[in-house]
Amino acid sequence: MSRLGPFITLAAGAVLAAGLGVASVTAAPAADTAADTAATTDTAAAGSPAEAAAAPSPSVSSSVSPSVSSSASPAPTEAVKIPKADYGGYVKGNGGLIAISVRDGKAVGYFCDGRSEAWFKGGEAGGKAVLKGPGTARLTATLGGGRARGSLSVGGGRWTFTAPAVVRPSGLYRATAQVRGAKLRAGWIRVPRPGGGYDQVGAAFLGQDQVEIPRLDAGRPTTPVTVAGATVLPKDVDGFIEEMQ
Repeated sequence: MSRLGPFITLAAGAVLAAGLGVASVTAAPAADTAADTAATTDTAAAGSPAEAAAAPSPSVSSSVSPSVSSSASPAPTEAVKIPKADYGGYVKGNGGLIAISVRDGKAVGYFCDGRSEAWFKGGEAGGKAVLKGPGTARLTATLGGGRARGSLSVGGGRWTFTAPAVVRPSGLYRATAQVRGAKLRAGWIRVPRPGGGYDQVGAAFLGQDQVEIPRLDAGRPTTPVTVAGATVLPKDVDGFIEEMQ
């Protein structure tokens, strides 16, 4: 019995050591497997670099605005061009008549109430006429929509007007001549009456003196007339607009 004791002790020690070795070997693969499993899980969640590069970015598609084309500015509107037009109407609060004619950017106007009168000249651009008269006389008008709307100032008075577009024999007429060494100047405005016929007003001056002025022929306003004892030929605006500039 005493001889078997050491042998049994050594045998038990060997069995214990073998058991510990097996436990150690078994634990290590288990730890490695857990680590591999975690790495595999992380890789699957992240995806491969190629897959990440190929995947579209949500922020790129959401940043494209569908209203890009609708936000483009509209093409600028071309300015109003009035190569030729004639207007004639009544001056508010005065009782006189006003006439304005435009030819390719040039403009003339005439105001007359039978007692006072004024000729204006200037230009038109973009549907707006700006004309100057004698002294401080001024006339401005916005043209369009078949009429001229504006204001004029003459001899300390200031009035507004709305003058519809007119056609011959309505409109503006003028005659000039040299009579007995003095300059004769006459002007007429004709506008259609709502009920038919024409309203007409005019004034004539020989030098600085006002003289009587005849009415124009109803159907042919450029028919010669007699003013201050002289026969003169009234012209429509096409016949005198250049000489007034």
